[in-house]
Parts: sequence; structure tokens; C-alpha cells
Amino acid sequence: MSLFIFLFVVQTIVAAALVGVVLMQRSEGGGLGIGGSPGGMMSARGAADFLSRTTKWLAVAFVSLSIALAAVAVETTGDSDIESTLDRSVPAAEPDPLAAPADGVAAPAGEAAPESAGDPLAPASE
Repeated sequence: MSLFIFLFVVQTIVAAALVGVVLMQRSEGGGLGIGGSPGGMMSARGAADFLSRTTKWLAVAFVSLSIALAAVAVETTGDSDIESTLDRSVPAAEPDPLAAPADGVAAPAGEAAPESAGDPLAPASE
């Protein structure tokens, strides 16, 4: 479980950095537009290239961490068995005498409803 928490924290940091880097870029690819020498790292073109490369590597790290987190989650939670049977030993609750039967036809006033009227899984009697 500690590996999952560690990867989750790292992925959160990578996601925040990815959002920040994407928001710093100009929509037309101009980058930060910080002044400096035209061919240097802090020129508009150099900053745009740096931000583009950083965005690419942060996106690769984010997708890789997502796959790793999914694998760790499956590994830790995949051991439990799912119970697919119904426990029929529990007694059924008494049907409400004021409620209408499921078929919509009310029983005459003097007659009682059949025993299995409240159990939809009971076998049909003919």
C-alpha cells in the first residue's frame, strides 16, 4: 500500500507540473517570450523548445505512472473473492397486509394472501 501512496503523490506532482508547463506556453507556440539573445536558452524560441520538450516528458511520465498505479491497484485488490450466491436461510419479512399484491389484483376481504406472495424468488405454484 505504501508503494501505491508514493506513486500517487508522484503522479500528483507530475500532473501539477504538467498543468503549469502547459499554461506557460503560448497558444501559437511562441513560448514565454522572455528576452535575451536570439539563439540562447532564454530566447522566445529557446523557451518554447524547452517547454515543448518538458511537456512531452511530463506527459510520458504521467501516462507511465497511470499504468503503474493501475497495475499496483489490481495487484493489491485482486485477491478478494466475490460472493455470488444468495443466502436463502434468512427468513423473509412479513408482507405488509395493507400493500397491494404484485399482480395488482387485491385478494377478497376474507381470504389471506398466499404464503409466498412476498417472495419474488419463490417457485410458482400451479
